[in-house]
Amino acid sequence: MLGDADRAARFLALTGLTPDDLRASLGESATLGAVLDFLCAHEPDLIGAADALGVTPAQLAGTRERLSP
Repeated sequence: MLGDADRAARFLALTGLTPDDLRASLGESATLGAVLDFLCAHEPDLIGAADALGVTPAQLAGTRERLSP
């Protein structure tokens, strides 16, 4: 997600996280959920991230559902 400067800036602005905060919390399910929520809320971001990861958008969306409590 941070590979795209515009997407990264939007995410950081919306969450109030700094890049260091994000890196430090990537192993936390709440952070992963926030990233996936952000991507799933805007289809072009979801598709771009899925392409970069070599997965389908549906796989990313499904991952978010599995992280939900």
